[in-house]
Amino acid sequence: MDKTYAHQTTESRIYALWEKSGVFAPNADPQAPAYSIIMPPPNANGELHLGHATFVAISDALIRYHRMRGDATLWLPGVDHAGILAQVTFEKKLKKEQSKSRHDLGRTEFVKQCYQFCLDNKILMENQMRALGASCDWNREKFTMDPEISKLVLQTFVKMHQDGLIYRGYRIVNWCPRCRSTLSDLELEWTERQDPLYYINYGPFVLATVRPETKFGDTAIAVHPDDARYQKWIGKEIEVVGLLGTFKIKVIADSAVDKEFGTGVIKVTPGHDPLDWEIGQRHKLEVKTVIDFDGRLNDLTGPYKGLKVAPARKQIAADMQAKGLLKKVDENYRHTVATCERCGTVIEPLVSRQWFVKIKPLAQAAIKAVEDGTVKIIPEKYQAMYFNWMKNIRDWPISRQIWWGHQLPVWYARSEQKTPKQQQEFELLKQGDTRARTDILESPIVSLEKPTGADEYIQDPDTFDTWFSSGQWPVNTLKTSNINDFQRFYPTSVMNTAYEILFLWVARMIMFGLYLTGEVPFETALINGVLRDENGQKMSKSKGNGINPNEAIAKYGADAVRMALLAGRDSGNDLMISKQQMEERIRGYRNFSNKLWNIGRFILINLEKTNVKIPFYEDSTKNRQILVEDDKRILTELTLITNRVTDGLENYRFGEATSSLYEFTWHAFADWYLEAVKPRLSSENVQDQIQVLAILRHVYIQILKLLHPFMPFVTEEIWRQIPGVFEPLLATATWPKAII
Repeated sequence: MDKTYAHQTTESRIYALWEKSGVFAPNADPQAPAYSIIMPPPNANGELHLGHATFVAISDALIRYHRMRGDATLWLPGVDHAGILAQVTFEKKLKKEQSKSRHDLGRTEFVKQCYQFCLDNKILMENQMRALGASCDWNREKFTMDPEISKLVLQTFVKMHQDGLIYRGYRIVNWCPRCRSTLSDLELEWTERQDPLYYINYGPFVLATVRPETKFGDTAIAVHPDDARYQKWIGKEIEVVGLLGTFKIKVIADSAVDKEFGTGVIKVTPGHDPLDWEIGQRHKLEVKTVIDFDGRLNDLTGPYKGLKVAPARKQIAADMQAKGLLKKVDENYRHTVATCERCGTVIEPLVSRQWFVKIKPLAQAAIKAVEDGTVKIIPEKYQAMYFNWMKNIRDWPISRQIWWGHQLPVWYARSEQKTPKQQQEFELLKQGDTRARTDILESPIVSLEKPTGADEYIQDPDTFDTWFSSGQWPVNTLKTSNINDFQRFYPTSVMNTAYEILFLWVARMIMFGLYLTGEVPFETALINGVLRDENGQKMSKSKGNGINPNEAIAKYGADAVRMALLAGRDSGNDLMISKQQMEERIRGYRNFSNKLWNIGRFILINLEKTNVKIPFYEDSTKNRQILVEDDKRILTELTLITNRVTDGLENYRFGEATSSLYEFTWHAFADWYLEAVKPRLSSENVQDQIQVLAILRHVYIQILKLLHPFMPFVTEEIWRQIPGVFEPLLATATWPKAII
């Protein structure tokens, strides 16, 4: 062995050896138990981060363990097209490098270039996962925009529409004026901030609102039915002096009104607030839209038409003050505001005609699957969160007004557009004008193929929410993989991912899996915690408070990074650690790699010194030679650590398994036993030397096997240098059994 371990030159060589040998493909033995993991597809719009590195470290440990157990093991990799996030990222790149917008390119060219952008990033991320040691079967890799995957996604939409689970309807949606698209509730980020709370004179009332700019869309005044202050007004019509003149509006009673907010009176604007929409639906109120899809006030607002929301709010407040319509302003009102998780723009609730999944029938089956244990969510604490969300779930808007993604298999016929406005929008759509309002077009045709006939047909330009395709990931990847993969590996064994997407993704995979196949997509949902800095903030590249895993791998080696992410960490719990502490932690496990290497050098040097062939320990004990107490103790501790690591891997206690193994290797084996037997190695008792060397080699080989799922590179490199081992690759060696 070389004097020192050099990860810089070793890791790529070892990985190439694994790939060339074909060890990542499943065991071909039809009798071997199947064990499979479908990789959560990272977004194809950038490099891997610490969250990705965590799921690679965990999933690869499980895959390598089961491979060594002799299971038919499949880890199927893939990448997600990322929808809005990828489009926004690529648009920024386009603007920076070519000074162009997507409109300059046109849809066809933009999609073509965005596809190539994602493919380039896909290759980059593949190489980064290789650098981490991910032992997935790259020959089976999938991309959510692969033609065969896309075909199945569209087929699912058609099937769900036929089954009455997809409908087109008017609803209030979360609209991002920057991305110009709807967002689901789970694609929002909520930020607490301070805004003025305006107390407005409203006929005989004073009411509080943060959004005076929406008052032009008010269609009722609401109070709580049990609020004694306003009983005499319920059901009456009042006269209100407004900025655009005097108008009449009805007072209604609804239990959704918070008596403690402001004065207990609220204005109801069904077109611009989710709560008001619900109230409006119950009371059959008119819906007025006063803000357009660009985030500007429209014709109904008179002189404020064309103003963006923020400046309009200030101007309207000033004008109300001037006309005596503003009672007072609370400048210190704190509340939460929804923003787009992709670009940070404040969300505008707008009424729009979108495509929705009727989610409750699907959710009921998914709830039952977790309740009866068909799917286990680990740690169990996340089950309560799962049930709470699933039991209060709302219909899911799945259409997105973006270009990048799976385009809806929906068509409109010119002859069905009866009004001049519909004909105008149809013509704009035909010309590829992004301003086309498809929500006013009628009689959509859901079909995988463009309808034929004398009529003229245009496809809906909208694409699917990326989670609509990702939700089908386990089903569609295996159905388009090698022959018999679906039959052999579905349902899969484990889905390992972060709790941030428990609802966005895990719940939807369960719903889609049950709907499309009648079976759950995986037996266990293993949920990871998040890495946070010393202030509790999530570590991220943008905040600069975390380690770049790719830089850390180059500096300290993949094994050190993997161990730092796993050791001493409870499954599912967040790890709070500073950037400096994280780097020190990684450096410490780099030192452990070196320690492991030096132990191997010591043992191999002593094996080479003796002129006697040292039998492997299993053979040397056939005659039941008498062991000294030190030998018995180390072998007993080896048995205990073998059982502890095996149990840790079986029950997802990676922190316990890795920390215990570290302690045993460094302290029990290296610090104590190696030092204790050094006099025996230099004694004249040849038989005792043989006994010691056999035990040293045996314990070391067992350690290498136990460490391999966590530290694959250094263990494989050492394995190749141990003379006489029966298995050519540690990656496919037999998992150790306890022997005394």
